[in-house]
Amino acid sequence: MKNNLPVLLLKKLTLLPLQEVRLELNNELSKKIIDLSIESFGKKILVILPLNALEVSPSVSDLPSVGILTKVVTKIELPNGNYRVVVKGLNRVKVLNYFTYKDNKSILISNVQRLYIDNGESTEAIALKRKLIQLTKQYIRLNPEVSNSISDNISDSEPLDVLTDIILNFIKLPNNKKVIYMNEFDEIVRAKELIKELNVELELIKLNQKLESDIRKDFETEQKEYLLRAKLAKLNEELGISSSKEKETSLYYEKINNLDIPDNLRDKLISELKKYEYTPANSPDSSIIRNYLDTLLSLPFNISSKEELNTKKIRESLDKTHYGMESIKERITEYAAIKKLNPEIKSPIICFVGPPGVGKTTLAMSISNALKRKFIKISVGGLNDSAELIGHRRTYLGAAPGKIISGIQKYGVNNPVVLIDEVDKMVKDYKGDPASVLLEILDYSQNHLFIDHYIEEPFDLSKVFFILTANDESMIPAPLKDRLEIIHIDFYTIYDKKDIAINYLIPNIFDKYGAKKVKINEEIILDIIKNYTLESGVRELERLLDKIIRNIIIDDIKPSQINETLIRKILGNKIYETVLKEEMTGGVNLLGVNPLGGQIINVQSLLVPSEEDLIITGNVGERLIDSVKIIISYLKNAGYIEQKTFKNEALHLNFELNYQLDGYSGSLGIAASIISLLNKKKISSNTAFIGGLDLYGRVLKVSSLKEKIITAYNNGIKTIYLPEDNKNNLKNIPEFILKDLNLIYISKYADLHQKLFTSKKKS
Repeated sequence: MKNNLPVLLLKKLTLLPLQEVRLELNNELSKKIIDLSIESFGKKILVILPLNALEVSPSVSDLPSVGILTKVVTKIELPNGNYRVVVKGLNRVKVLNYFTYKDNKSILISNVQRLYIDNGESTEAIALKRKLIQLTKQYIRLNPEVSNSISDNISDSEPLDVLTDIILNFIKLPNNKKVIYMNEFDEIVRAKELIKELNVELELIKLNQKLESDIRKDFETEQKEYLLRAKLAKLNEELGISSSKEKETSLYYEKINNLDIPDNLRDKLISELKKYEYTPANSPDSSIIRNYLDTLLSLPFNISSKEELNTKKIRESLDKTHYGMESIKERITEYAAIKKLNPEIKSPIICFVGPPGVGKTTLAMSISNALKRKFIKISVGGLNDSAELIGHRRTYLGAAPGKIISGIQKYGVNNPVVLIDEVDKMVKDYKGDPASVLLEILDYSQNHLFIDHYIEEPFDLSKVFFILTANDESMIPAPLKDRLEIIHIDFYTIYDKKDIAINYLIPNIFDKYGAKKVKINEEIILDIIKNYTLESGVRELERLLDKIIRNIIIDDIKPSQINETLIRKILGNKIYETVLKEEMTGGVNLLGVNPLGGQIINVQSLLVPSEEDLIITGNVGERLIDSVKIIISYLKNAGYIEQKTFKNEALHLNFELNYQLDGYSGSLGIAASIISLLNKKKISSNTAFIGGLDLYGRVLKVSSLKEKIITAYNNGIKTIYLPEDNKNNLKNIPEFILKDLNLIYISKYADLHQKLFTSKKKS
């Protein structure tokens, strides 16, 4: 049997055969469909559920191939214009196709066919029917939410097909499961699945009844204990005997009354204490309330440590532990001097930015010691749960304050130095955004009223001296960065490392082992730095010196015996020898920076047979690729490259580096590499290039000049070509480095070409 029926789309309701539902329709299209059904289709419609319920305007491809043949039982037009209709599901039908109604293109018509699977009254069907009836009656008996009158509709005389639909109409199932039953024509399959559902529901009902019974017993036991304890308390009162809990609560009352805290906080504590008094000792709530009281009572709301403000002593303390870092030491002594004049001034919020190993964390500890403040370290690298900073609400099992309040509680003062380490490595995901939480913590206009989720009361963080650290400034979220005073810590030259080793590392290592100090020659220290370390800081150097000093102490080695032979014996063969690349046409050194400091990038260029014009390999970004295209366009336009040069050939540029290179600051060197290849003229391996290049051949100013020049110096570079506009950016570079380098300033590429390739200057 095939029929054409108007289609009614229901998104949030699943209709099954034999099910009668009431709908209130306010959509004009739905009302037209109902009217059309009554007038032209014998009150019959097809009810379907779209395949994607989230689709606002589903297309025909989003519509299912199965629906429910439905009859409109009643229709009432309400005063507000809405239709209230009662529809009843009749049968499942297969949808052969959909098409629009000829008189109204907005109405969808379906061509449907009722399928009938004749399984007969087989033995399997009879067995399934009996099992269904048995489980259903058991379900009705145990489930108080289901009326007993439903049992009257369940009869052994009903076909299995009808019986499954009757049962499905009153069992509570999620919508997605109802859709599965709606689409299934085979009553045997439906019956088997329904038996599984009923068994699961029965087990859940039994488990729920057991839980209610256990809860009732526990409640009766607690009530009994409460009455007994109340009687016991009354007897103790008559006899003059005080219980341990009464003593405990009296001690709490005494602590609360002696605390120097606001009245609203005192009222909160007394309210919590009263709850604790009336909570049975064996109740889980008792320990939760007691932990909360202990936490609040141990917080130093008005307890501060005495701060050192003598600038001379502060400077001496910082000089003892850290080499250089003048800008930071000056900033701390400035703060102390101003604090002496105005005790109410807020501490600065400083962020140390620099490569790993340069002493950011230990410097924060030294500042804490110099100011005689307590020190709290919080690492937020990889942190994605903001509750780690602002605590968990007390409703959660195992709730506790956040790391800041926990640290303050532990040290008992409200003015510690708090180091928040690695702020550039925080993670934002579905668990929260720690950076947004830090905004409130670090903002002095808000943090005097900071509320930890566990404490639920304001705590003043404005007296805390916050210090943050990061390796990569660009990775610090912009709103957070706006609140920070950024101080850059540059990576060390080999001579900085030598001085740090002689004045700090070696004495500290001997002190650690309690041994007599043995002098290590400067040349030996430089040998270790140059040949065994390749780092911005001194962590690896400290580990190597530690290993050498252990051998000196154990083997009782004399200063005269500490030579290169001994170093090779202890540390092995050289790891990092300062050997520059072999000079090749097209081979050039660029100077760049990465999150760990400066880096030398070797660029190689080659012409290879290819249909492409340009091949770029290496860990490079999109902006660098764009800058290469700009360079080639300029060189062609200026006549340094003939137009036919790359015919049937590709220029292959390869960048040797570990960290990604992006931007335009290597453009000058890339241009030199290309012209070196085409002119077949080698460029010295102790020469490096810094500078961007635009379409007119002008050399552009670059940033991070200090890091790049120190890297060149540390790696044996002797000559550097750099932008003329950077001439005034050398103030922070040590004089001995500048004296050892040949710096050649270039304002346009033509000048570089004249110097390197001795060609006629092009305009």
